[in-house]
Amino acid sequence: SRNEKLNSTLILILLSPSFPSSSPLSRWAFSPPVPLSVRDPRACVCAGHNASRDVVTLVKSILFHRRNPLHFHFITDAVANQILSSLFQSWMVPSVQVSFYDADELKSEVSWIPNKHYSGIYGLMKLTLTKALPSDLTKVIVLDTDITFATDIAELWAIFRKFTDKQVIGLVENQSDWYLGNLWKNHKPWPALGRGFNTGVILLYLERLRRIGWEQMWRLTAERELMSMLSTSLADQDIFNAFIKQNPVLVHQLPCFWNVQLSDHTRSEQCYTEVSDLKVIHWNSPKKLRVKNKHVEFFRNLYLTFLEYDGNLLRRELFGCPSAFSPGIENLQGALEELDEDDQCYDFRRERITVHRVHLYFLQYEYTPAGDDTDVTLVAQLSMDRLQMLEAICKHWEGPISLALYMSDAEAQQFLRYAQASEVLKNRKNVGYHIVYKEGQFYPVNLVRNVALRNANTPYVFLADVDFLPMYGLYDYLRKSVVQLDMAHTKKALVVPAFETLRYRLSFPKSKAELLSMLDMGTLYTFRYHVWTKGHAPTNYAKWRTATTPYKVEWEADFEPYVVVKRDCPEYDQRFVGFGWNKVSHIMELDAQEYDLMVLPNAFMIHMPHAPSFDISKFRSSPGYRYCLQTLKEEFHQDLSRKYGAAALKYLTAQRNI
Repeated sequence: SRNEKLNSTLILILLSPSFPSSSPLSRWAFSPPVPLSVRDPRACVCAGHNASRDVVTLVKSILFHRRNPLHFHFITDAVANQILSSLFQSWMVPSVQVSFYDADELKSEVSWIPNKHYSGIYGLMKLTLTKALPSDLTKVIVLDTDITFATDIAELWAIFRKFTDKQVIGLVENQSDWYLGNLWKNHKPWPALGRGFNTGVILLYLERLRRIGWEQMWRLTAERELMSMLSTSLADQDIFNAFIKQNPVLVHQLPCFWNVQLSDHTRSEQCYTEVSDLKVIHWNSPKKLRVKNKHVEFFRNLYLTFLEYDGNLLRRELFGCPSAFSPGIENLQGALEELDEDDQCYDFRRERITVHRVHLYFLQYEYTPAGDDTDVTLVAQLSMDRLQMLEAICKHWEGPISLALYMSDAEAQQFLRYAQASEVLKNRKNVGYHIVYKEGQFYPVNLVRNVALRNANTPYVFLADVDFLPMYGLYDYLRKSVVQLDMAHTKKALVVPAFETLRYRLSFPKSKAELLSMLDMGTLYTFRYHVWTKGHAPTNYAKWRTATTPYKVEWEADFEPYVVVKRDCPEYDQRFVGFGWNKVSHIMELDAQEYDLMVLPNAFMIHMPHAPSFDISKFRSSPGYRYCLQTLKEEFHQDLSRKYGAAALKYLTAQRNI
């Protein structure tokens, strides 16, 4: 019935063991389990940075086929909570609600169980779902993250209606010989009913499980078997099977096309006559996409389709279902209605209120705070055409980096493969990569910058661009300058002088003296000297040549230096998209807030040559683009005057004089 479908719950459990990274496919090698159900709420257990990538592909396959509202319940550690809450909040899928629960509060329930499985303690958490999830949640479907759906999950939920009065759990038979105990000499698996059951897909009748005392029953089962088995080999699956062996009347066997297990030497091909019969594909082999199966090419293509599928397309409304669980969508619709579609600059204004999906910490991130509160994060943004700069920046800057990457879903997977194949990037764990997914016709450069800025984890940030290479040793020099200039107790922006080369191959200067020599020989230039002198002229390069101590400079119109500031500095103004005034406006606001602009005498960065961006080409060729940019400038000035009063009058005067 329609009401039954509306009461559906999805539970996804993500685990994050330390997966081996010896091959490009290693990220799939040990995907953790995920519970799932259908009752309007949906839930998921997730830990760590890498686990979130796997669950997104699963969620895409579910959203693609679904025709009903969903509610995800995520049981997470703090890291996964940050990643997934940000992702779903910015995704804004209609009729999807998300709730989070703290995995740390459940660890004590299962930490006493010795487990040889790679998933560790998280591999046992499915046992705690009757306690972890809300008491009014009556049914749930549990999935592994290495699952791909090929049908509407409501069809799986409908199987609950086929349960007898006593059945509390639905499972597909295990399609390998593991529980038959004949895989090798002296192989001794946990007890199971026949071939046993695979817990990659589970239907749990939570209400009945609570009624029969599930928590006490699984504990007694585990304690009894551990006396002889000593530890689990397949985590929760061993305990579930031992429980079913003792209580076979409680299990409902699902048709095997609801969990086609694609590992070598399984009976998966007996689950279907045609591949169109398939409902759920389970990549439960360490070989993952390289598993042996006569239809593996079809399965692989299906999986890759969702891996690179444009998640923005899943924002579609459900027929006949209002977006009751998406207040963000209602706010966005209200903002859109206030815009004048006849405005010549409508597209620019629409871009400012566009909500882009954001996937924080797309790769593993590790950062240990410095004990002296002087640490500095390099903050930058980039798109696919600047990817080649990453290795060089990592070689020049050993400190933490926060990068926001503006990419499509398919490009994000290309980046992932690039990063996993790069020895330089693989060895750097203190780089936070945050994906901002493409949408709209403009490059939202300041929005992307703000994502990188917000996710810096140090007291200070170096606001740079990815096509600049910092001088060797700049990280340590900036940390010393932070102390020297008492940044902790004053309002300063430290200017790092910018230079450029027109040569693709450059012998990078190792000192200021060497840079000055190259400047005199014409190998280097002050940045944009030939095309936009005003952008960096206030740095006063003539004074910098002989300076030995930091010196203060005054703001001038169109000044856009690269600066080091406190992390809580003003964010970039997101009305500026594409080319023009995106950094200029930020420096103006720093000046309006009375930051002192201090030029560092022994710091420098060098811009490396590259092809012109698409946005600068639009600026140069489109009068309408230039008109709208001028309009946005004037509106920015007006907003600045309202915000800062008399302190902002000089900007209006400077604008009139241009």
